[in-house]
Amino acid sequence: MNRQLYFNLIEEKLTTLAVRIEMRGGLNLLDLNLHSEHFYLQLFNLLFGWKLQNLNAVQKNAPGVDLVDTENKIIVQVSSTATKQKVESALSKNLSHYKGYSFKFISIARNAEALRKKTFLNPHKLIFLPGDDIFDISSLLTFVVGMELDQQKALYDFLKKELKSEPDPDPEKIESNLTAIIRIISREDWNEEAMGIETVPYDIDKKILHNQLNTARFLIDDYKIHYHRIDKIYQDFDRQGVNKSISVLNGIRTAYIAHGTDVDPDQCFLSIIDKVKQKILLSSNYKPMADEELELGVQLLVVDAFIRCKIFKNPQGGADAHS
Repeated sequence: MNRQLYFNLIEEKLTTLAVRIEMRGGLNLLDLNLHSEHFYLQLFNLLFGWKLQNLNAVQKNAPGVDLVDTENKIIVQVSSTATKQKVESALSKNLSHYKGYSFKFISIARNAEALRKKTFLNPHKLIFLPGDDIFDISSLLTFVVGMELDQQKALYDFLKKELKSEPDPDPEKIESNLTAIIRIISREDWNEEAMGIETVPYDIDKKILHNQLNTARFLIDDYKIHYHRIDKIYQDFDRQGVNKSISVLNGIRTAYIAHGTDVDPDQCFLSIIDKVKQKILLSSNYKPMADEELELGVQLLVVDAFIRCKIFKNPQGGADAHS
């Protein structure tokens, strides 16, 4: 392959990652943000020959920056939010230990061109030139286009390996949390009569298009693989003579119906997740778990309800929550 082809492939990988972070962030899915700290650590070490480490691995109770290179005296903030307030918030942390260090800001999702033209409060007098020290996908690609062929190949090989798939959460932990969440939801009063399970077949991609789900598509595509895990939990309850699936799916359906028909589809999907999560948090049966674990469990159940066609319209006809 030639340099232009490698550049095009690198551009596609980095741009796709940025778009997915932005879209999933709108759905409160922050797993890619967390993964990006490690990813950009390796990427910048590869691009610039830095020796960045995760700051929490170097210093317990680290201030509001993410990465540090003690040899080259560099500290880095990685963020999906590209605002002046975000940069100044990082600069205002207790960074007195890093006197003489250079500060870098990496925008992992949004274009930061306007940010590079601003001036910032810098109370610890760190070395910080916004035009040079604020990075985004565009500025990285400007650097990549000038790389030699072997350097571009090495970079592409790294991207292909790192961005092949996202790390999966612990499946046993997911199953345990889902079981606990299903128990809670099924015990709540949703003020809705029991409804049958959808039996009319349909294509998931067609249903996504039919309901004009753009941002939520990422969530559905990522989490639809857990359908069989949830079905197994429902079946386990059924064998005990306790039909949890009807109660849970009716609860999620009730949260959907409450929105009416004039709400933006993506916002509706996100709001269903929020409503179910709040119902759980307010439940007398709720036993505290990590917020991100609760969020993930609810997201999986809402995606499952979508697949079972308990929420949003079936493009093939049949059950419809607004009929």
